[in-house]
Amino acid sequence: MDMSQRMLTVLFAALTFSTASVAANVSPEEYDAIAERIKPVGNVYLAGSEPVAAEPTGPRDGKAVYGMFCTACHSSGVSGAPKTGDAADWAPRIAQGKDVLADHAINGFNAMPAKGSCMDCSDDEIVAAIEHMIAGL
Repeated sequence: MDMSQRMLTVLFAALTFSTASVAANVSPEEYDAIAERIKPVGNVYLAGSEPVAAEPTGPRDGKAVYGMFCTACHSSGVSGAPKTGDAADWAPRIAQGKDVLADHAINGFNAMPAKGSCMDCSDDEIVAAIEHMIAGL
């Protein structure tokens, strides 16, 4: 081992031991603050290995369900879907009654899949989404 390698080894050892002695004197509060400052800002996952999202803590409101699942078709009228807020589109459907609207939304009708593809939505959440779409008509 030449002189420069010995110096680097000694320097590395000195830094390691000095850091360890400083870390031993850190209070739990300081340790937590340091951990918070140096935590990663994000995570990287391989496709298919993403963590499973937490289960909802309660029912979602109609606006949230609409924004997540319904807006893709009902904002533009894809495949004849009644557009949100368009009284002319909704009038014949509303005339059939809210029970029929709920049945079609929950079980699927024409091009609309059951529950609008929201397989984890409750029936009440689907009804809330319908009410959101027809509010103010």
